[in-house]
Amino acid sequence: MTRQFVQSAGGHFQIRQAGEFEPGPNSVLVRVSMARTPAIVAGYPGRWLALCGCTLLLLLGGCVTTATQQLAINVSAALVNQNDPALVRDGAPAHLLLLEGLLEGDPGNEGLLLAAARMYGAYATLFVEDKERARSMADKAHGYAARALCQRRPDTCAADHLPFDDFTALVDTIEQQDLSALYVYAVTWVGRVQTSGPGDFDALADLPRIATIMERVLVLDEHYDHGQAHVYLGAFDCRLSAALGGRPEQGRLHFERAIALSNGRNLRAPVELARRCARLTFDRELHDRLLNEVLAADPDEPGLTLSNVLAQQEARVLLDTSADYFE
Repeated sequence: MTRQFVQSAGGHFQIRQAGEFEPGPNSVLVRVSMARTPAIVAGYPGRWLALCGCTLLLLLGGCVTTATQQLAINVSAALVNQNDPALVRDGAPAHLLLLEGLLEGDPGNEGLLLAAARMYGAYATLFVEDKERARSMADKAHGYAARALCQRRPDTCAADHLPFDDFTALVDTIEQQDLSALYVYAVTWVGRVQTSGPGDFDALADLPRIATIMERVLVLDEHYDHGQAHVYLGAFDCRLSAALGGRPEQGRLHFERAIALSNGRNLRAPVELARRCARLTFDRELHDRLLNEVLAADPDEPGLTLSNVLAQQEARVLLDTSADYFE
């Protein structure tokens, strides 16, 4: 059986059986044979892949519309509300290809650039085990984020390469309307550092620049992304003990502020407080209490569900190794 995906002059899509109508001069037609799809669409992951596949067919047929682009962006946003990390891991590659295809047709689309940056960054740091592949994807994520920020603020196009004082002065000029692009730019930069080898001192040297951006995010809106900028700053402060120049007490304050801003719903914050600060200062009581609270919490929260489920998985591992670490 053949179905026809038709785009009318108004940009709307219709699905009709072959022979039911004749497309007009302002319609664009893509034919899809449904006889080849039953094995693909049998399960939920398959339906997701089929959806992406149909959208790619529309792209190949020249039917790139605002509605199609918004679909891709909405799917990216919906991923953070999934409570099944395996589903996201298995389905995300198809969506990444979809975003790549859309960007081929509209390389300056800020919404698509930010969606691709978020997706590539998250996939690289959460699901890719091969180190070289993870670094490559993290680099691509940061490249997309840099392009998105450059679209909004042309003076940031070479920001990565500015001297530190000039970089700081530039970041201080960024205002509220550019917050989303600035934040994704910083988060994907964290991903680049995270996927670098432990001896990559060039990557580690970027941390003060990332911290400068996160501090600017707090100035503009510390509630943004459930207070996650505080989590990043807390992790930076707890990289080293106080004796070696770290600031674990300041780091703890950042984590606690993130917990307060999310009303305790951002489970990533207490897990990182336990991992980064409680272990650093050998505070087992704080460590175990935080992790038990995370495991007892309901992970479902709009915008945080996937992150919370992964945080609970990490909390279980940290708690299971607590005795070995502290004794």
